[in-house]
Amino acid sequence: MADVRSPAAGAAEDWLAAMDAVADEDGYLERLGARHWAFFAETGPRLLVTFERAEDLRARDDRMPAAWALCKARGWSLLTLIAEGETFWRDRAVWGYLDRLVDDAFFEDFDQVLFYGAGPAGYAAAAYVVAAPGARALLVAPRATLDPDLARWDSRHRKARKLDFTSRYGFAPDMTEGAEKVWLLHDPLNAADAAHAALFRRPWITRLNARRTGETTERALQATGLLDPLLDEAMAGTLSALSWARHWRARRSYPAYLKQILAEAAQAGRPALEAGICRSVTQRMKAPRFAKRLADLTGTPPV
Repeated sequence: MADVRSPAAGAAEDWLAAMDAVADEDGYLERLGARHWAFFAETGPRLLVTFERAEDLRARDDRMPAAWALCKARGWSLLTLIAEGETFWRDRAVWGYLDRLVDDAFFEDFDQVLFYGAGPAGYAAAAYVVAAPGARALLVAPRATLDPDLARWDSRHRKARKLDFTSRYGFAPDMTEGAEKVWLLHDPLNAADAAHAALFRRPWITRLNARRTGETTERALQATGLLDPLLDEAMAGTLSALSWARHWRARRSYPAYLKQILAEAAQAGRPALEAGICRSVTQRMKAPRFAKRLADLTGTPPV
């Protein structure tokens, strides 16, 4: 196993210890250049490939990739590419690592491979799925590119716009061509995400809508308990527009979504719709804010 700690890093990289311990058993933790690492744990014949920011991983109590618990429970192997900062995983060291995996026929050792990522990590999942022909990919609000010639309208990642998105593994939509199945889930009401999704228009991509999740689509999936079931179905290849529609009924109990539709009704000046929303919510769950608003609208005391 490669030494993942530079001599100067010392205790600053103690956050790697938990992954290092797991890697010692059956896998590896490898430094990729100055700002990236690859963590691999072989625990089963199916492989989940994810992309994470180092700062998010450090903030987690167990200092392990977010998908680690799911993979242990399912008996899946896990490969996580970790980035220090918003790199979009655009680094020659990362390209070289993926090239080595291809040369070693690494992905061919698994019965099924699923790439997953959200936002910038969704870009990486789409861009690098090409390294594993026949793999599947679940992309949540992915960026297609930050090349100014194609995506100057996206101002969310100003520093990252200086990165090279035109050379190897560059334009993510094109890199999905060899995948068996790709699902793209986003909020079509979010203008920037919808514009990126439009660049992913390919016949092999299934588009799934999560309206009114804005910039927090992945967080909504986590909060409603939907992310793990979606990964299960994507790994099995059974995820569909119909199954997603059934899953997304969970939004009816998701506070952020309910507050959003109530605010939209109020802004539109539709008190009858506001009252209908409040009745639906208060009949199904304890929601003092909605009960109070219903009382204000109807002139009756809250129950």
